[in-house]
Amino acid sequence: MTMRGLALVVWWGLSVGQACAGANHAQASYRALEKMPEVAHAPRVSAEPLDAFLRAEEKTLEALLASHEAWAMASLENYPARPEALAFVANPTRNEETRRQAFLTALRVAPNSKWALYVQPDAQDAPITSGLLAWTDISPLPASSLPQASTRQFLPLRPGELVSALTVVATATDEPDYGLDAFLWEDSPGPWGRQYGLGPQPFGNPALVADSQAPFNRGFFFEDRMLLGVAPWAKRSLVLSRFYQYSSLASLAFRTGHDYWGWRFAGLALHYVQALTQPYHASLAPGESTTKLLGFYALARMGLPRLRNEQIRLIGNRRVALDLVQAEWLESADKALQASDKDRNYPEWNDRYVRDVVAAQSAAAGNRAQAVLLASLPPEWVSDPQVDLQSPERTLALLEDTLRNEPAKRARLQALLAEWMGNFGAHSRNALRAIVKSGNLY
Repeated sequence: MTMRGLALVVWWGLSVGQACAGANHAQASYRALEKMPEVAHAPRVSAEPLDAFLRAEEKTLEALLASHEAWAMASLENYPARPEALAFVANPTRNEETRRQAFLTALRVAPNSKWALYVQPDAQDAPITSGLLAWTDISPLPASSLPQASTRQFLPLRPGELVSALTVVATATDEPDYGLDAFLWEDSPGPWGRQYGLGPQPFGNPALVADSQAPFNRGFFFEDRMLLGVAPWAKRSLVLSRFYQYSSLASLAFRTGHDYWGWRFAGLALHYVQALTQPYHASLAPGESTTKLLGFYALARMGLPRLRNEQIRLIGNRRVALDLVQAEWLESADKALQASDKDRNYPEWNDRYVRDVVAAQSAAAGNRAQAVLLASLPPEWVSDPQVDLQSPERTLALLEDTLRNEPAKRARLQALLAEWMGNFGAHSRNALRAIVKSGNLY
């Protein structure tokens, strides 16, 4: 069995879970950030097209993106160097389309990304029934690439239109899922992956949107060295690079008076912090021992793949079940998202906070997450490898009925969700405070 084979052994369960995850970062971010003084007291900002920002700050952006590359090369393990040909070089004579493409390729994001002026309204506000943008106005991907995409609403913004800082930053936290990180690898479909220098996709199916985005949203920094020894692909993550890119862009935008882009880039940065608050984004197989996983790997190499395949199914089912619990009860997690009492319990923000605080906390939570799922959900959902939860609509409909007469189990699951949403809120606020401070906004 090849190393790529082990990737499938451990990764597949995460991959199929992602296919069913429709988590809306924006709606959780509204609750997490709405009472934060730096956001609540911020003046409304004027919507600005990306081309206007790039034109105004072209020379400054050249220096910033060069400094980001230098930082990443010096600070990040397994960081794939950006090809010199992709460096952003100021050229005031070029047209807006050429400048925008130069910027996007220097960031190594999808060059067909829309970057439209829009907002995702707060779901707690009155429903909007007219004047909405279509999914195709926001994303180059098919709507099927993001489950529950049809539940999102998008309102257009006119250049110069005033909008609240909360709306801008919350909207942007969901935006990376709309295709910014899709198909960027050497073996991805489409032409630009072969130019970006990121190498082949570390894990998952290169033909699937969700799999192609996963290495940008996950960081397996705390796996056992023995496991990483036979799965070195797990070391390849760009989540820290993405956070640094967007947070530094936000700081620059704030310092240069482009507050709309300050808040929008800040929201993009928060997306990656928020992703790492989930155990399945920081651990290959939460709750499973290295010895067990290596044993299944060895048996599969000897031509006995049954236990491996069953474990793949179980990991996938538990991930789906966890997603369903969060989707079902997110609206009841408002207090946990808003609670700021734990914000100061964490170390002062620094360049390693995302890895050493957020990802470490999430990886450590994996054992408890599995234990709660196994103790609280029907065994056939989380312990029977013959069951497939990859069609979650029916399961979601059964979840509330299943737990209605099980108050103790329901309470355990809700406590687990509240803990994670509390982490989501605290780390989002701490990251945003650091960005605002570095941007000299207050």
